[in-house]
Amino acid sequence: MSKKGILLVGHGSKLPYNKELVEETASIIARTYPDFIVKCGFMNMNSPSIVDSMNEFRNESIDVLVVVPLFLAKGVHILKDIPALIGLAEGEKKGRFNLNGGTVPLLYADPIGSDPLLADLMVKNAKRELSTL
Repeated sequence: MSKKGILLVGHGSKLPYNKELVEETASIIARTYPDFIVKCGFMNMNSPSIVDSMNEFRNESIDVLVVVPLFLAKGVHILKDIPALIGLAEGEKKGRFNLNGGTVPLLYADPIGSDPLLADLMVKNAKRELSTL
């Protein structure tokens, strides 16, 4: 039975916390949503790269690959760099992904953006700090 692939994309950083955050988020997704095969890829400074992780998906039994950036907002990486790395033209959100033995849909998700869940997280963080008073 085929699963859906999620490539969770992080920016990358010289500081280890960035990579750890992306990897832990991917692990949470994989544990919580077993219908997904989840891998991480990074724009720069960390490995695996986006391209390396895409290549790892070529051997998976997936029926679709969704590239999901773990970014807050649209910027140059979201609008230009990541689409180029995953084989999409600027402004495209859909394409095809070549597996070993066929192709599947390739989808490119939006960054997090403004979302009530993000607002809840910010209040949670504020309350945590307020509790230290």
